Order: sequence, then structure tokens, then C-alpha cells
Amino acid sequence: MSPDDNALNIIADLIGMAKRAGADSADAIFAEGMSSSLTQRMGKPEHLERSESIDIGLRVFVGSRQAIVSSSDISVSALDELIERGMAMVKVVPEDPYSGIAPSELLATTFPDLDECDLQEPSEKILTERAAKAEDAARSVLGVTNSEGAMAGWGQSTVAIAASNEFAKLRSRSSHSLSVSVLAGKDSAMERDYEYATAVHAEDLPSPESLGASAGEKAVRRLNPQKAHSAQVPIVYEPRVANSLLSHLANAISGTAVARGTTFLADKLNEKIFAEGITITDDPLRFRGLRSKSFDGEGIQTKPHDVVDGGTLTTWILDLRSSRQLGLDTTGHATRGTSSPPSPSVTNFYMAPGECSPKDLIDGIENGMYVTELIGMGVNGVTGDYSRGASGFWINKGELTYSVSEVTIAGNLIDMFANITAANDLEFRFGTNAPTLCVEGMTVAGK
Repeated sequence: MSPDDNALNIIADLIGMAKRAGADSADAIFAEGMSSSLTQRMGKPEHLERSESIDIGLRVFVGSRQAIVSSSDISVSALDELIERGMAMVKVVPEDPYSGIAPSELLATTFPDLDECDLQEPSEKILTERAAKAEDAARSVLGVTNSEGAMAGWGQSTVAIAASNEFAKLRSRSSHSLSVSVLAGKDSAMERDYEYATAVHAEDLPSPESLGASAGEKAVRRLNPQKAHSAQVPIVYEPRVANSLLSHLANAISGTAVARGTTFLADKLNEKIFAEGITITDDPLRFRGLRSKSFDGEGIQTKPHDVVDGGTLTTWILDLRSSRQLGLDTTGHATRGTSSPPSPSVTNFYMAPGECSPKDLIDGIENGMYVTELIGMGVNGVTGDYSRGASGFWINKGELTYSVSEVTIAGNLIDMFANITAANDLEFRFGTNAPTLCVEGMTVAGK
């Protein structure tokens, strides 16, 4: 019997035990993971770590009541105890008329090959080489004076999901990561910057040398920052921070927030919230995507959605529970851990590129700010009010001039979304991706 068959058999047996103990229905999840990472600082390996874990979670239903129990012990006695705890809990929890497993007609039946798992585990030597090359390249940049270190990591996880509706499926996923952070300057005039990359397959990572050099150059470029004057100006977000605007959107269109009425977009479905040319897609079937999956945490078939199409908000991000609350169909966005119920979440979420280059975006700006780093989480999900610490570079007459730090940029996400222009430099580097974005009419609070 293969390890995969063993995982499915364990949770299938657990569901059968729950049914015999009196559950009307049940589902279970089995998660097994292993990871390793190596950290290097100032040319010397500093820390090597490896971890392995197994967790199992069971959700039982009696009428409209549900209870969730989990364990890291998969022995026979531990699973017997898991059933006992679950059945005891389900008798006393409040009723939830929106809970329940998926009807059979919604279950996934096609499972395309998304190439989600790199079967080659990197050796300690390979991780050491990746971290060393990245840090060496960063430290070799003229002006870099110190290092916070480089880290190379790898992980692989296997998740099996089964339910009493006869769904049973397993998927495996891998990830390779590389990061480096260095400092430029001396004494109190030091500045820090970083680079980070992650990929499903090692061959899709950027070279350690290019990643390290980029981190070093960014740190040096930030030297001698100045305070900006308070003003209302265009803000240009570089891609590694532009994706944060999509994260705010994802939170605002989560079915959970919509059902609770705790989002500033609660009444905006099928309305234009972005400019005409903006399209934002969630694609769970992206080949080698960091969050790709052919079925969601409830066994529902997944498919791509243009969440924003031509500026118009077309859908919420829904799991079964939130879709039932809203009287809609699930969009197949359930995610789940072993100790929590499913909840809706985006997968490979990205904004389509625009037509102009980043240089074209900046060329037309008389005064503005090019943001390379954001600090804090000053976003009110109910009102859309936005206020975050930022650093980057001042734009004057279409050119990036001096480094800027210790400023706050502010606005409201409703207005910000409506005034976004996208450049043509989209790259798929993270789970959520955006090209360079320009947002008109934001407030910079400086000196």
C-alpha cells in the first residue's frame, strides 16, 4: 500500500467510525508535511532546520450542529478518542443552519495535471549553495556594509480530503524559497532592503546571484532618505507592494465578510469599482501556480473566475457556508485546516497587465511617490479607509529623484480602486500578483 493510499484509508475509516457513532455526516482531512531551511549570515551557515508533521482533523454533523476535532496522533486509540470527543462536542454546540458537507452533484470529477509537486528534495549542500550565492551577490554590491542573512528553504505537503458524500482525493504540493536581506551605509545612516522569491519547482526560482544583486542594489539606492512634504499626489506602487492592494480586495469580497456585512464592498456586486480596463482573475488551475488546486477544501470543482471584469465586480469569493448564507452558489474557494471549519480564500489571484510601461506611468507625473515598501496594516475593512507607513522615492517631473522614508500614504480604497492604472510588467512571483500600479489623488503625510 502506498503512503497516499494509507492517508485516504485512515480518513475513510475515521468517517465510517463517526457514522457508526451516530453522526449524520462527516468529513475529514489528513495533512502531512516536511520542510527544511538553511540560513547563512556574513558568509557562514548559521542555522539548519528540518521539520516533519502529521495532523488529522474530523468534522462531524448531527442535524444542523457541527463539531471539529483534531490530533497529531493517528494511532488506533487516538482516533477512537477523536471520535468520542467529536460526538460529545456536537451535542452541545449551537445549531448552524448553513453548515454541511457538499452535495454530490457539486463534487470535483476532473483533476487536471497542474504540476504542483517537485519530487526532488534539495540536499543540505544545495540549500547552502543557494543561500551563499544570494548573500555573496548582495554583499558584493558597492555600498552594502552588513547583512541580515540569506535563507534557502524547501517544503512539501500532502493533503487528503474525504467525506461521507463519497468524495476522497489527495494532492501534494512543493515549494522552494530563497530570500536575502542586507544593509547599506554606516552608523545611523544605514538602510535595509531585501529580495524574496518562491516557486513550486526549483528551476523556476530566479538565480541566487540575480536575487542577491537586486537586494543589494535596492538597499544602496535607499541611502540618504529625505522627508517628503505633505501633498495630494499620484502614488506608484512597485509590483512587490502593488499586490497588497489586491489582498485588500480579496478580504473585502470574501463571502464571510459579505455575509456579516463587514466590508466596504457589501453593496457593490455587479457594479463598476475599477476603471474600464481593469481585469482581476482568480485562477486555481494555473500550471505550477503557488496556490493551484483542482478541488477546494470541500471537494468542490474549481475553475478560473474573472472577479473583476472590465472594472466591474462580478462575484464574491465563496465557500459552501457563506454561499448558503447569501443564497448563492459556491465558487469553490473553500480552504481548510485540520482544526478549523472551511472558509473562503482566493487562489492564484492577479491583475491583468495594462498597456503602458512603468516608465510611461511615471513620465507623466509632475510630483508623486514611487512606493517600494509599506509598513503597518492601517486598513479599515468596513469603511475602506486606508493609511499606511511607506518608503520609496520621490517622483519629480517624471523621474525618480531622492529616497523618501517615514511618510504615511492615505486614501479610501473605493476611491483608490476607481483611480488605478496598471502597467504592463506583470510577473507571477507570489500567490497574489499585480503589475506596477499608479493610484491618483492619494495623500502623502510628511513634514
